[in-house]
Amino acid sequence: MGRKSDRKHSKHKSGGHSNDAANLARRILQFLDAHYGEEFNSKQITKHLEIRDSLNKGGVEPILYQLVDSGAVSRNSRNYFSSTKDPSFITGTVDYVNPRFAFIIPDDPEAVDGDILVKEADLKQALDGDKVRVMVFPLKGKTGRTEGRVLEITERNRDEFVGRVEISPRYAFVVPDFKKMHKDIFVHRGDLMGAEHNEKVIVKLTEWREDDKNPTGKVIRVLGKAGLHEVEIHSIMAEFGLPFEYPKEADAEANEIPEKISEKEIKARKDYRDVLTFTIDPIDAKDFDDAISYRELENGNLEIGVHIADVTHYVKPKTALEKEAYNRATSVYLVDRTIPMLPERLSNGLCSLRPKEDKLTFACVFEMDRSANVLKHWIGRTIIHSDRRFAYEEAQECIDTQSGDFYQELTFLNELAKKIRKQRFDKGAVNFETVEVKFKLDEAGKPLGLFVKERKDIHKLIEEFMLLANKYVAEFIFKKNQGMDTFVYRTHDSPDLDRLETFSGFAKRFGHQMDVTNVQKISSALNKLMDEIQGKPEQNVLEQLAIRSMAKAKYTTEPKGHFGLAFAHYTHFTSPIRRYPDMMVHRLLEHYLEGGKSPEAQPWEQKCLHSSEREKRAADAERASIKYKQVEFMSLAEQKDYDGIVSGVTEWGVFVEITETKCEGMIRVQDMDDDYYEYDERNMRLIGSRSKKMITLGDKVKVRVVNTDIDRRTIDLEFADNDRKKPRSRAFN
Repeated sequence: MGRKSDRKHSKHKSGGHSNDAANLARRILQFLDAHYGEEFNSKQITKHLEIRDSLNKGGVEPILYQLVDSGAVSRNSRNYFSSTKDPSFITGTVDYVNPRFAFIIPDDPEAVDGDILVKEADLKQALDGDKVRVMVFPLKGKTGRTEGRVLEITERNRDEFVGRVEISPRYAFVVPDFKKMHKDIFVHRGDLMGAEHNEKVIVKLTEWREDDKNPTGKVIRVLGKAGLHEVEIHSIMAEFGLPFEYPKEADAEANEIPEKISEKEIKARKDYRDVLTFTIDPIDAKDFDDAISYRELENGNLEIGVHIADVTHYVKPKTALEKEAYNRATSVYLVDRTIPMLPERLSNGLCSLRPKEDKLTFACVFEMDRSANVLKHWIGRTIIHSDRRFAYEEAQECIDTQSGDFYQELTFLNELAKKIRKQRFDKGAVNFETVEVKFKLDEAGKPLGLFVKERKDIHKLIEEFMLLANKYVAEFIFKKNQGMDTFVYRTHDSPDLDRLETFSGFAKRFGHQMDVTNVQKISSALNKLMDEIQGKPEQNVLEQLAIRSMAKAKYTTEPKGHFGLAFAHYTHFTSPIRRYPDMMVHRLLEHYLEGGKSPEAQPWEQKCLHSSEREKRAADAERASIKYKQVEFMSLAEQKDYDGIVSGVTEWGVFVEITETKCEGMIRVQDMDDDYYEYDERNMRLIGSRSKKMITLGDKVKVRVVNTDIDRRTIDLEFADNDRKKPRSRAFN
């Protein structure tokens, strides 16, 4: 009682009025600062600030005049007020995380403290990926984050979306598949291009007036009925801007290239046609980028040649072929098809190192002793004649059974590869063995089963010799002029110690200790952990978390090192049929071998940036196609309880990876009705406010599937110990 009367009494002190006035002044100033460039009268400000008590209402105008006198606010002749404070402005990219707000990732990370939160009402119709100019508010908002307002969209990221048509008698909407597109797109009935209800389409934005809640669009391509395999794959291709066909002009150029290799060209190369050579690739591969030659030298050493398809012999600068190869920048491997960088005549024909055919190659040839030490190496153009095309499985069987074609040579190469691999890890390379999910599909594309692809010695054999060639090519150019010559490198920065510390905390929750205090021993600590989790339920979860805690590898002309491989210099030389950066490397390598001077770096750096962006697009599309098949597979799978591991915790849900199928689904917090759960961001866990039950990353749980959504590529789960009050559909939405 005493406290209440004290508080009541204090309100009548002059200090109380002073505090209220100061607080009101701060709110008014914050509001005007946040609306830089706009003018408001006192009534409008009172309404915006939702001031309802008469004391504060009467105080707004006098405080505004005090702020004018102090110079913090300006007043015009009509008694409208505006901020005089100079706000900061930045440019950045929109990350539209949910319908309520987005983050703006600054172009210059030093310009502001972290990403800028922008509420949906202040986005000015910006969409995910758009480049924008933002006014940064002087004071942090209630969230404790830097907040701002979009002033203008400087560049739209995209104006085409894939989605499902919903038609009513008077109008239609397209519901986008893209999770970060939070607005349905209005389409006039006359702009549907004949699309019917529930069909998938590509819609192009045509208008978005300032007062309209939704943009207006026009259907430009009808893909077909939602849920059909071909339609869904085409939807993914369209969503990520992947091409449906090869341009006719580029195809025509490819078809005009003669198959016959001239005598002049053969004489200009080292001839390896009489040296044992073979390719080892996936059983369904048609584009054979690389071949290995093998022979024993008279001095007892071994000569191992890594011969790579000479794509740039056929794809010349300033041609339609070159333009399209650059635009695509990489082949994309979806769950059921390849979208090639080069037309089929080149990728599967002229450039592919098919057996029993003369082929033009660029090579890195090593002379090695029996301990796998490189004594000499030579880089240049060759011509080869492959003796055998091995599938991985065939070559592995030759080694395992010690029989079959060239089993002795394969065995020697395998022994060398193991020694090279050991040398690499001894120098600090990190052993990331990521889990790769593969599907068995029927003729209609329906998933009949899924399995985890096993990496055997033969895969590692090819990998080691490709890594070796890439390393020596990069070092050859770097050493030529101490890194001053323009070249394309593949770099990988050292990990951020704070992120590694966070990851080690995750690993600890799975029962694994990882010491990250010693910077020099980070690689060995990571390798120890990777060895410990091999074959365990948490393997995939921890591998993915480890990769996310690492820096991303990229293409650049800066001669930096590669942390993951522990190479001082590294490049991509070995896959020019499917990667544009390898073509860039071949061109620069040829230029320098012929005595050319270093070209200007900037155009090459721009191509590197483009290639890195296209690489990310390809990876995202590949993941989307796998996720689509996982969702479809789980919609058809047996209805039962599954063992799983909590793979992620957010304020809106718990992600669980189903151990048996490696499919990830989510249990929404709003559906967890046994308690009210609060999110502990620091420890990445949910805590029940009544029961104090904790759901933490790494928890082993049992779940059941309650819904699958092909459009959004999501799997909804619930904890198996929940009593389901009513059955829920697992059908496609």
